[in-house]
Amino acid sequence: MMKKLPALFLMLAAFCSAYAQSSLNFSGTITGTKSAPLQGATVNLLNTNYAAITDSKGAFSFKNVPPGKYILHVSNVAYAAANQNIIINEQSLSATIQLVEASNRLDEVVVTANKREEEVQNLPFSISALSAKQVQDYKVWNLRDITAIAPNLYSASPGDNRNVTGIRGIVTTSYDPAVTTYIDGVSQFSLDTYIPQLFDVERLEILRGPQGTLYGRNAMGGVISVITKQPTNELSGFAGANYGNYGQQRYSLGISGPLIRDKLFFGIAGLYNGFNGYYTNLFNNTQLDKQHAFLGNYFLKYLATQKLSFTLNVKNYANRNNGPFALAGSPADALATPFKIDQNATTTTIDNIFNASLAANYAGRDFNFTSVSTYQENYRYYTLPIDGDFSSLDAVSVVNNYGPAFNKVKVGTQEFKFSSPASASNLKWTTGVYGFYRYAPTKVGTHFGDDASAVGSPINDFTSINTNTERNYGAAVYGQIVYAFNPQWDVTAGLRYDYEHKKEEIKGEFQPDGADASVTQNDTSSTASFHALTPKISLAYHITDQNNLYASYSRGFRAGGISQLSSDPSQPPLFAFKPEYSDNYEIGSKNTYFNNTLRVNLAVFYSLVNNAQVPTLILPDAITVTKNAGKLNSRGAEAEIATTVLKGLDISYSFGYTHARYTDLQVPGNGAVLSLKGNHQVYTPDVTSMLALQYTYSLSREIKLITRGEWLYLGDQYFDLANRIQQKAYSIFNARAGVSTKRYEAFLWGKNLAGKHYIDYAYDFGASHLGNPRTYGVTLRTQF
Repeated sequence: MMKKLPALFLMLAAFCSAYAQSSLNFSGTITGTKSAPLQGATVNLLNTNYAAITDSKGAFSFKNVPPGKYILHVSNVAYAAANQNIIINEQSLSATIQLVEASNRLDEVVVTANKREEEVQNLPFSISALSAKQVQDYKVWNLRDITAIAPNLYSASPGDNRNVTGIRGIVTTSYDPAVTTYIDGVSQFSLDTYIPQLFDVERLEILRGPQGTLYGRNAMGGVISVITKQPTNELSGFAGANYGNYGQQRYSLGISGPLIRDKLFFGIAGLYNGFNGYYTNLFNNTQLDKQHAFLGNYFLKYLATQKLSFTLNVKNYANRNNGPFALAGSPADALATPFKIDQNATTTTIDNIFNASLAANYAGRDFNFTSVSTYQENYRYYTLPIDGDFSSLDAVSVVNNYGPAFNKVKVGTQEFKFSSPASASNLKWTTGVYGFYRYAPTKVGTHFGDDASAVGSPINDFTSINTNTERNYGAAVYGQIVYAFNPQWDVTAGLRYDYEHKKEEIKGEFQPDGADASVTQNDTSSTASFHALTPKISLAYHITDQNNLYASYSRGFRAGGISQLSSDPSQPPLFAFKPEYSDNYEIGSKNTYFNNTLRVNLAVFYSLVNNAQVPTLILPDAITVTKNAGKLNSRGAEAEIATTVLKGLDISYSFGYTHARYTDLQVPGNGAVLSLKGNHQVYTPDVTSMLALQYTYSLSREIKLITRGEWLYLGDQYFDLANRIQQKAYSIFNARAGVSTKRYEAFLWGKNLAGKHYIDYAYDFGASHLGNPRTYGVTLRTQF
């Protein structure tokens, strides 16, 4: 095999050389205000490796470009991003594009939702996109901060930074999410390998509705895609510092650029985030949830030719959290004594995540090819036993510090994708194969202390130890085509087949304090296999270049699994549960008006969920036992409006309405089966609304004063299937004001300015977590 490798590389080189012989050189000029040459603009040919930065004359050039039709994307921090359709041939070898100041026009946004670069307004499904500037304006530091920014999206956590996220009533309720997250093209496979912190972001894309065809498992509610900034030929960097109340400190630093111009590029960025905590533990009068974390993001990109590139990306996340479950015993307790709890067992969570990916991209005349290989690892444990009864009693605590052989999750994935070339016009296609392997050995001990009788235990001072080892692998094949009948009509059709195999091994032990453990459940195992078919079809009508209508159907699924061993004998292990499916029907309209100063997107949807996976949290083990127990209907409407009609005034508004009810739901209770038909879905506000107004006043071409206000409104929602735990509708007000120049900025900011107390996360047994209190601080940032 090794003898054949040189021949293969020679064939690839000859292949590229043959194309180069018929390629052309293309150049152009980018201008700004009053047609003056614009230096420092970024110019990309979409779906290729061609990129350039304009010089002092506003000029750029690409060498050896295959003839054809392309889309040229141009961006600059002071101007609205623009897309330009171009034809490269012997008669057309140059172009001149004039940009408009950002205060006078909205960006023409490019996204990769269909696994190719496209203008967001032309896509026949609902998608919200946030630019790097918008991420900073909204102060999105954590993925849960996008709640309501995208319509019908809600996200929260109990304090352990593992977010429960729902879109349109399709909600994450277990370690297999219903809304999958991608970071730089890599699926964050489960909550174990999930990185919630955000910085150095180029763009956020939130795809609403099932995306099973292109994204596969766990995309039944939608996809959140995070794209961080990648290195280019331009040496650039940034540094930022944030200081706030509760001891908030957040520092970021990064640099990127060429090691060898036009060949080898690097990027290094780091983030430190820490604060003293919001919660006071009355048991010992200390701050419970003090925490700090570091996130690193490292790139190395090699441009072998204009058609072939390799990108190595490594991310590491280290989080230390002194209060991962800052929970009051009930919603009433949480609201009566806000941010005060009484827990006798305190600990520190060690949470280390390592993600690495290697991507190869080939952009040719006849097809594009991408290979993405990834490895993900998470090691998470409590240094000391953590409180399991959420009280001052020595009743129950949880132990999982059994060494690195346990509670360390490892995941490997591989995807090969072929797609139509950048010059494709009437027919665009994407096809690929995907595979993964996951190994998750978990060992959890439930310790019953001196007060164990208070929780119903007949004996005390012992530990029930449960070991669950999961091995699963899967493969998928998918394809999607977009065919344009004419400039007005196009149809999208896709299909994906997924196969997944799971094996669960369990072992149970009983260990009295000070004695050796004895086996209560011998090693045993179970296997299960699952199949899923996820089609997609949509029809789009382009009334004009600025007005589009579409109708779509899509399907998604959440992977099936096998129940784990817990300390509750009423929940037997090794029972398989099936995949959960969602079928979504959607009609929408996307429009821009008045020379791209007003954008209005509207959609209505209807979703059907079958084989609904209903989780039961087994405490104090913190193990979720899942069963297929119901059906859900979800319907609603969405609106997204953005405008810069008045110079310097930006207005953004998103609105979502969701009516999500179980049409069938059978759950166990008190030795019988209870019907909860007609109940509301959990973690699903019936209304989400976010209004943001920002005014920019220019003191000069370099200095700008900026003020911003936000009104977030969330409607009624429930946190348990029985609908006993409810949070009524509430509003949150945020503000930001400061000064910005080309290189520097300084802002004062505040969130939840009215100091509203509200439940944002609760377990079905009542333990509740509050949303963040009033916070305020200052942000300092520089870039070059």
